[in-house]
Amino acid sequence: MSELKRTPLYDLHLELGAKLVPFAGFEMPVQYPLGVKKEHEHTRGACGLFDVSHMGQVLLRGPSPAEALETLVPADVVGLPEGMQRYALFTSEEGGILDDLMVVNAGDHLYLVVNAACKDQDVAHLRRGLPDHEVEVVDRGLLALQGPEAKAVMQRLCPDACDMVFMQHGRFEIAGLEVWVSRSGYTGEDGFEISVAADATEALARRLLAEQEVEAIGLGARDSLRLEAGLCLYGHDIDTTTTPLEAGLVWAIGKPRRRGGVRPGGFPGADLILHQIEAKDHRRKRVGLLGEGRAPVREGAELYDANGHHLGVVTSGGFGPGVGRPVAMAYVSISSAEPGTTVYAEVRGKRLPMTVSKMPFVAPGYYRG
Repeated sequence: MSELKRTPLYDLHLELGAKLVPFAGFEMPVQYPLGVKKEHEHTRGACGLFDVSHMGQVLLRGPSPAEALETLVPADVVGLPEGMQRYALFTSEEGGILDDLMVVNAGDHLYLVVNAACKDQDVAHLRRGLPDHEVEVVDRGLLALQGPEAKAVMQRLCPDACDMVFMQHGRFEIAGLEVWVSRSGYTGEDGFEISVAADATEALARRLLAEQEVEAIGLGARDSLRLEAGLCLYGHDIDTTTTPLEAGLVWAIGKPRRRGGVRPGGFPGADLILHQIEAKDHRRKRVGLLGEGRAPVREGAELYDANGHHLGVVTSGGFGPGVGRPVAMAYVSISSAEPGTTVYAEVRGKRLPMTVSKMPFVAPGYYRG
């Protein structure tokens, strides 16, 4: 087993009493002494700081980088205004999802943020698919400041960033440090993701943690927060076996890239993906599930109908502190995907009732101006 990597905040995590676990090849904090439930609640009620420096930060330079990237993703990158960010998918020739990522139009180049577990394969995919372009992996830390008080914190430290709306990106300064900031995150709350030079990451994190509203938050609460927000985790809710239509991510296929659009297709798996969208030709669908009682239903639990027929499987699940009951995401057959449908999850030999629900499970707090 290869040695685990460490983010620039490793020593700070130890100082703060974090419990560290292996995650995507890194030693990462799963929780701090506050505990997962209280960390979750603090983020929903005030403001949490997450170390997401394990994510891959990539600069794409070269001729018409937006047009070039559209040969690998179905998003509308050409139509992305400068200073804006967009969610995108790397798709396979078979129509599956290789990874999900964020794309920023940074003017003369694109700035991409990819998942840590897929970083090496994504960079290789970019270099192989775009041989005439420079693909640079930058050595920077990445912090996520999330929660309803995130704006109040940033107002004191970087007021210009507070003028941005959801999915906007800019370059600023905090305490003398150059930072790249986007108004986004993966908790369902308002917030900011802040990229900073690796050797300045700890100084910035300490500055943010010094604000009274801010607590350090680990991967455990990050997972329960994104689950309540109905957001996919790559390798669990989406992977190479799931198509964008099955995953409920059709909105990530830009209208100009669909049939009848100005730049239809041209990305891996386009024929299958666009056919599925037009014909609604899919047998399963990602849905939300609400449980009863307090027993969480975890990833891998099999789902059945009242007659014992197999319907699908849970891909993410746990107790939702903000909902007050178990929540999960799952793939089920189309016939069982209608909200209000009762399904039964097998947990330790018992079949627990769950109700198919729309997502997100909590109202999003994104700032749209």
